[in-house]
Amino acid sequence: MSKVKFGIIVFPGSNCDHDAYNVLKNVLKQDTKFLWHKDSTIGDRDVIIVPGGFSYGDYLRCGAIARFSNIMKDVVRFASDGGIVIGICNGFQIVCEAGLLPGALIRNANLKFVCRNVTLNIENKKTIFTSSFNGGVNKDKITIPIAHADGNYICSIEIYKNLFENNQILFRYEDNPNGSFESIAGIINKKGNVMGMMPHPERASEDLVGGHDGRHIFESVINSMN
Repeated sequence: MSKVKFGIIVFPGSNCDHDAYNVLKNVLKQDTKFLWHKDSTIGDRDVIIVPGGFSYGDYLRCGAIARFSNIMKDVVRFASDGGIVIGICNGFQIVCEAGLLPGALIRNANLKFVCRNVTLNIENKKTIFTSSFNGGVNKDKITIPIAHADGNYICSIEIYKNLFENNQILFRYEDNPNGSFESIAGIINKKGNVMGMMPHPERASEDLVGGHDGRHIFESVINSMN
């Protein structure tokens, strides 16, 4: 199996970039490198990770400043050409702000920062991000952590109808900790090459830290490219 080239974007305020790097480089043994937000190109990367954190301090609106970073122009181009992009937590907010995914993320319904493990129902196992759950792993639910204050996913009824009918909803919360519309925790674009999710799969990819359910999301991507 050949190594997949992952690129992890680092913004001022990113704090989950090293978590993602550790999983991809040290656990899954992939070709992984950091990409600085001021870079103008993603280079030869096969998959782009837009990680969690507080890009630019979330001073304006979560992800609203980061989407104008130099490198995001090339990420949008890359995604438009069919390249694989994964936005996690703050990264989900950024890819929504960049127009790569529909909808938006707003303040949690309880107006509090929430940090704990959650159970997700897997809604679609036939994507490049979830195919491993349809094989040897054979899971309908996974447990991974959340850590956010602005994880409340919202969209119009029309957008939701399209997401539902096109099987673009990947994960739903079992107990909806943030008030997200229809308990949505993760979605993909219509083309199926861009994923955004609020929970952190990179924080649940080793038994050492309490579980490895999240690792199967990255393994799905790797397997799809080999």
